[in-house]
Amino acid sequence: MAQDGKFDNVGSTATNVADGFTMVAVGDLMMRRPVTTNPRNGFGQIVERLRNADVTFGNLETNIFDIRSFKGSPQVNDDSYHVATPELGPELKAMGFNVLSYANNHTFDWGLEGMRETGRVLDQNGIIYAGAGENLAQAGAARYLETARGRVALVSFAATFTPMSRAGDPAGEAPGRPGLAALRLANSVVVQPEMLASLKRIRNELPDPLYGEEEDQVVIAGTTFKAGDKVGYSFEPNPHDVNEILRNVRGGKQYSDFLIVSNHGHEPGEWSGEPPDYEQSFARMLIDAGADAYVGHGPHRLRGIEIYKGRPIFYSLGHFVFDNLQSVQGADYFARYRKDPRVDTVAELLAESMKDWPRVDTFEKEPPSREVFYESIFTVSRFEQNRLAELRLFPVELGYSERLANRGVPRLAAVPEAEAILERLQKLSKPFGTDITIENGVGIIRVASSSPQ
Repeated sequence: MAQDGKFDNVGSTATNVADGFTMVAVGDLMMRRPVTTNPRNGFGQIVERLRNADVTFGNLETNIFDIRSFKGSPQVNDDSYHVATPELGPELKAMGFNVLSYANNHTFDWGLEGMRETGRVLDQNGIIYAGAGENLAQAGAARYLETARGRVALVSFAATFTPMSRAGDPAGEAPGRPGLAALRLANSVVVQPEMLASLKRIRNELPDPLYGEEEDQVVIAGTTFKAGDKVGYSFEPNPHDVNEILRNVRGGKQYSDFLIVSNHGHEPGEWSGEPPDYEQSFARMLIDAGADAYVGHGPHRLRGIEIYKGRPIFYSLGHFVFDNLQSVQGADYFARYRKDPRVDTVAELLAESMKDWPRVDTFEKEPPSREVFYESIFTVSRFEQNRLAELRLFPVELGYSERLANRGVPRLAAVPEAEAILERLQKLSKPFGTDITIENGVGIIRVASSSPQ
């Protein structure tokens, strides 16, 4: 303590880990079953690296429970219902994962009961998770992992989430609402001025317009259009949510040596290799507040990497495990694809659903092939003298050509394929000023020792 009775360095945002501290970060874990027991799938080489890190992070995009004794039910949902058996808990631990994000659009697939049971399984296996809780304060709070090289904190939230999954705080006699920590986004479409003028004429012809005249925007059928130089989508974070997240980041860093911030968002869409327009400034804001790493995930494909003030920003790490081997789905998902659960199997349903995924958009001049969604990386960040010294990028492929029983499990990509993945990542990262060197199928980002802190 300082002589005036106040704690020293309460507001410090500096990294404070021992030399050699390593963080492994991967993308989405859409897992249904154990994958380490089969030596034929080539996963063992990756597991060794996951286990050797001080902290190994991923985004858990499934629920974990035994359907035979489960007391909950699938929620109203326009997407698939993700569930894994309880064996996944020990499996994640065996793989090396010790911190997980649990705030995403599948957190509430099976309602409050699914969320609670998943948390119980993770707690039972000693895996720290953040992003979901019995109210907003619990969902948004930092959670902590003790390591030999420093205390690690995780703050997790989701920009893409289902309507009933957002947590809330108590208000007077009304209790808090269980759910996930959310970053609400106000969406709008940016159009050129002459386009906006045409939209205003359309709006004015509609009977009983609900919205008044504004110079630089127009609202039609609930969609906001704004004037700008480049046509596209725009997202504005909710100020209350931003302040709540920043407070949790500051608090998390005050009680830790290293802080990871995790954001799950699909915006502007799975067709896009670029992050949404709000994300770069927001990620930098979080690092300024104390984050030592920002990990984005959700669009199921790679996006660029930025180094800001000596900290890594991963705009999306794509899939890490994309396992569709699931025997349980809700009736709503069957109905969406005009399948009958009394006739069609879940595998047949999933095969049908994959025909319209990824949902590419005409805004992309060269729509990505499906293989792109089965190619990714896992990252190893090494810190020396409280600075990011080196970032290694290991390309993986998830067996797109395999039969369904084996598809979705990562293996190290062969050198030609690895170099193709890394060359694509080089292009995605170039707008952020990131230089990725490719050596024998491994990407390397070397951070100058003079990088500003």
